Amino acid sequence: MLSSPTDHGAPKSIPRVLTFNEALRCPYNNNGAHYRSTASTGDRLPDFKECVKVCKAENCEKGKLSPPLYLRLLLWDCPAECDYICQHIITDRRVNRDPPMLEPVLQFHGKWPFYRILGMQEPFSVIFSFLNLLAHHQGMARIRESIPRSYPMRPFYLAFGYFGLASWIFSMVFHTRDLPVTEKLDYFAAGASVLYGLYLAVVRIFRLDQTTPPVKPTLLRVWTIICMALYITHVSYLSFWSWDYTYNMAANVTVGVVQNLLWTWFSISRYRKYMKSWTAWPGMIVAWIIVAMSLELLDFPPWHGLIDAHSLWHLGTVVPTAWWYTFLVKDAQDDLAGQRLKA
Repeated sequence: MLSSPTDHGAPKSIPRVLTFNEALRCPYNNNGAHYRSTASTGDRLPDFKECVKVCKAENCEKGKLSPPLYLRLLLWDCPAECDYICQHIITDRRVNRDPPMLEPVLQFHGKWPFYRILGMQEPFSVIFSFLNLLAHHQGMARIRESIPRSYPMRPFYLAFGYFGLASWIFSMVFHTRDLPVTEKLDYFAAGASVLYGLYLAVVRIFRLDQTTPPVKPTLLRVWTIICMALYITHVSYLSFWSWDYTYNMAANVTVGVVQNLLWTWFSISRYRKYMKSWTAWPGMIVAWIIVAMSLELLDFPPWHGLIDAHSLWHLGTVVPTAWWYTFLVKDAQDDLAGQRLKA
């Protein structure tokens, strides 16, 4: 006998051959894993392999049934549904075993088994990504309203917003449906956003936006070319040489650390010089981000099959993003006020 998750998450006995009419009745389904190259303990279990084999033989090879339309629109097909359903069957078995297991919830294909909502694999990561999207959207609106077009850093700040919007849009897409193409778009957009953050840090801290002395425009062009070359090389390596998760993480962490060190140094030096509390905000925002990132280290099974450490990391970046735009506006206004005094 096999068991399938019901509407309330409790196991329900069903015949050995699982059908979509039975399994898809549940409105909250799991992280139906697209077949990844990354193997995990869960997908190596003999029971899981047997479950998927039987489900596909009875439902897919004969073309008897297919997922509902709203799932097909998100590219859920019969094999993916079998994989997804069997993840929950095996997980429910392990969670409800007596005596209990030390590690009842295992990863499948490199991911924890989440409950889907309306076809979204990681619904709370999608929701929290959307909140970050809103933070960038509102921040860009504040920049447009509060910083005059003549201010040279304004286009750089708006570009930061566009990179942020792109990264969170593709994060929402990826967490809605994990496919090779959505994964690449998410990683490439996130990498572009992180690298642009470093680009912006150098431009603002060293004021490469200014036209005097004459060397600064040249330095800006050189810095722009360097960053573009780094990004093209990064994407080319991942696309044509090796899709290396370890390298991708190391590259993003390295760029992020350099960026954070620059902003921390900038905050400390300016606070010591002007003794204004808002000048310390970048350093405080960096500290917040580091604390939020530390949630990723926990990597616990999703709470009630919905919220995991990664989704909480996304939630933890919403407030500092809004705060960051507040700093950009305040910094620009202070800079403009100083220019008027000098005039």
